[in-house]
Amino acid sequence: MTIGEVAERLGLPAKTIRYYEQIGLVRLPRDSAGYRRFAEADIHRLAFLARARGLGFSIEECRGLLALWQDRGRASADVKRIAEVHLARIEAKIAELRSLHDTLSGLVSACAGDARPDCPILADLAEGYRP
Repeated sequence: MTIGEVAERLGLPAKTIRYYEQIGLVRLPRDSAGYRRFAEADIHRLAFLARARGLGFSIEECRGLLALWQDRGRASADVKRIAEVHLARIEAKIAELRSLHDTLSGLVSACAGDARPDCPILADLAEGYRP
């Protein structure tokens, strides 16, 4: 299977697969002509990484999760700890986005959106500047 075929099968750009190989997330054997040889296990690891990245885990978190996945003697507590830290970051980001939403929603509601020049949105944005 070529890198293009694997990329299509997994819905990953070939460039991403090359990057994962370059940074050591996956090790792909080469044939005598230098072409990557993909075993089913390699494809499974790449699918694992694609799913983890899709959930927003960082490259380093993926490295740790992949190591834990491959370690049959792992403790699920180690996996859970990585996921909990990531979930806390997501929840913090959601709270930040909710705050931004509420602020902007209030400003949009306060703006008449008519032909007059006064605008609460612009007034709020300018409020932070004190010459």
